Amino acid sequence: MGNLKLKGKNILKIGYPNNQSVNIALEVMKRNFATKNIHHVKSLLKEILQNPEQFEKDLTFGQIAEALLSSKKTEKRMLNTNRATFNIFGNNISDEAKNQLYTALKLPISTQGALMPDAHSGYGLPIGGVLAVENAVIPYGVGMDIGCRMSLSILDTPVSYLDGAKDKYEKALAEHTKFGMYETHKSHVEHEIFDRDTFDMIPILRRLKGKAIKQMGTSGGGNHFVEFGEVEITEEDEQIGLPKGKYLGILSHSGSRGLGAEIAQYYSRVAVEQCPLPKEAQNFAWLDLSTHLGLEYWTAMNLAGDYASACHDDIHRRLVKVVGGRVKARIENHHNFAWKEIHNGKEVIVHRKGATPANENELGMIPGSMTAKGFIVRGKGNPDSLNSASHGAGRAHSRGECRSLFTQNDIKKELKLKNVILMGGNAEEAPMAYKDINEVMNAQSELVDILGTFQPRIVRMDK
Repeated sequence: MGNLKLKGKNILKIGYPNNQSVNIALEVMKRNFATKNIHHVKSLLKEILQNPEQFEKDLTFGQIAEALLSSKKTEKRMLNTNRATFNIFGNNISDEAKNQLYTALKLPISTQGALMPDAHSGYGLPIGGVLAVENAVIPYGVGMDIGCRMSLSILDTPVSYLDGAKDKYEKALAEHTKFGMYETHKSHVEHEIFDRDTFDMIPILRRLKGKAIKQMGTSGGGNHFVEFGEVEITEEDEQIGLPKGKYLGILSHSGSRGLGAEIAQYYSRVAVEQCPLPKEAQNFAWLDLSTHLGLEYWTAMNLAGDYASACHDDIHRRLVKVVGGRVKARIENHHNFAWKEIHNGKEVIVHRKGATPANENELGMIPGSMTAKGFIVRGKGNPDSLNSASHGAGRAHSRGECRSLFTQNDIKKELKLKNVILMGGNAEEAPMAYKDINEVMNAQSELVDILGTFQPRIVRMDK
């Protein structure tokens, strides 16, 4: 904690009440002012004690101010007997995933929910789950990979180059994409995101800034990928601005890396401490957005989302620089995030965990698998799905099942059949691990219009 010699009795002497505010003050000051003079720290604490209202929204001192202004005990929250209103799209969804949504719908803060046709069970909210709540955010409702997203660049390069110059595209992916926990680029990009004062306002962000700089432009492990493929525009849309036809595309899927993972872990833990719930609902612990911690998570979550977006920009920039061509259109969307939106005339926080925002006329990208087509879509703004759609095909088999079901040989056969080159990847991400993307798309025709497709041709994943 550094060398600040501050003790609880020093804080009590200043006049702090003998309650939780002393521990919080101690933790905040040691975390933020470890190298400062004790007299300076005491004078700050005195200032907060005299006027806690002034510090309520302060990202460093807000937690102390809140503890001084509130003497509320942490009481166990009970679930409602009835579920909030919901809709389920598609039939091929496990009871486990449905039950996870049903539990979420009984939270006293829940107003509406939905399950997308690619849904399967997860921690807390199922993957493919959408949940609207009042004035609160559920870290596990956003997920461990904050801002996990899709990004598609459509280039003016003839699509025939994927066959004619195959080696060039393979080499570009091999040398200019990085995956997993340890691979990083030798040269780091200067990006405006690192100049943001948000990194200095919250201790956990300050600590993670170095890691974020290091991991910029890299992709996660698991089901994350960067691939070259064939884009076909089947319906013209003025937002895309391209005539019908075939184009060469770059598609990437990844999130906010170590930055987002550590934010998620920290605030999920804090939420559970702040918001005790019955055992079956523990992963739905929320942070009230009127509190300092809620505001802190919301700020950190948004920074992680912007960072994820910046990572994709860097991935695409590096590849275009090597393979040439110009980007004619870009389609991208988060699918692990929380948004402030108006539904039924009221502002709510909509959590989409493995779900694509599909507001009216909003563009999005829904991938298939390493061999199956993905779809470029335009949202219909269907209120029954809280303006959402699936984020992919969804898993038909868990990662554990895949390891015992599919061999490298099975995967090679499927790749050969679909004329796809795979670099990296493993049995957990086998094409057969996923539901049929065409069935998933048929189940959400009320949610999105299809404008085009993306057929993977050269795929890079973590080893």
